[in-house]
Amino acid sequence: MTGQVSFIEFGGRDAMTARSFYGKLFGWSFESGPGGDGYAIEGVGVPAGVHGGDEGASPYVFFQVDDLEAAAADVERLGGTVEVMPGGDDEESVARFGEFRLCRDDQGSPFGLHRPPQH
Repeated sequence: MTGQVSFIEFGGRDAMTARSFYGKLFGWSFESGPGGDGYAIEGVGVPAGVHGGDEGASPYVFFQVDDLEAAAADVERLGGTVEVMPGGDDEESVARFGEFRLCRDDQGSPFGLHRPPQH
């Protein structure tokens, strides 16, 4: 289904520090991501992750799409912007989490597109 919230990503300066903060605050548990620099979060109610190297980031909400490239083209056609997330297209990550594009709408507000893993 298209348009459902399908993934939430938390960014921070340091992934371990963010893991400690959110783990203590909400009781979440974490599993190392494929690249070793991020973590999958258990207990959020929707697939979620945390990564470092993104100081001051707000949580990113990703909306499910069936055709990632077509949806990205629509964002740009409507005046928004799209970027590939660093490291987000490696085979292991795509198989485990799906594909992502970080976007900004025509007013600059961030959101994401997510095509879940194809199992």
